[in-house]
Amino acid sequence: MSATPTTTQAVEAVQAALAAEHAAVYGYGVVGGRVADERRDEARQAYDAHRSRRDALERTVRGLGAAPVAAAAAYALPFPVPDGAAAVRLAAELEDRVAGVYSDVVRAATGPLRREAAAALREAAVRSVRWRGRGVAFPGLAELTTPATSRKQ
Repeated sequence: MSATPTTTQAVEAVQAALAAEHAAVYGYGVVGGRVADERRDEARQAYDAHRSRRDALERTVRGLGAAPVAAAAAYALPFPVPDGAAAVRLAAELEDRVAGVYSDVVRAATGPLRREAAAALREAAVRSVRWRGRGVAFPGLAELTTPATSRKQ
């Protein structure tokens, strides 16, 4: 049986989720500037969703007695985003990363915070599927989404 999550673990996980949301808001600024017109509304909705989650997480961190981690002035993108196709790949990558940190919050939190993190993980996974056109078996759990043949033995 595993130990009950501590407040410190929850704060650390929520801070990581907040940092990921800051990065996602930044990343969706890039996506929105490069994505094709027919997907621009989808990018705007995702941007708004991440801003809303970011704002809620800042309140949650304060409620847990900590100071929210600040956004960086800029973020390094995981790859160049010169066109609409790359913007779509970036959007899917952003959602995968957000899902991963929310899975950590699910593990570290209890009660309403855990339920909210699970909902955020689900939303990110759904957006990832929409951007990518396919899903993964265990969204938010990178170690379980890599094909078995490419994992270290």
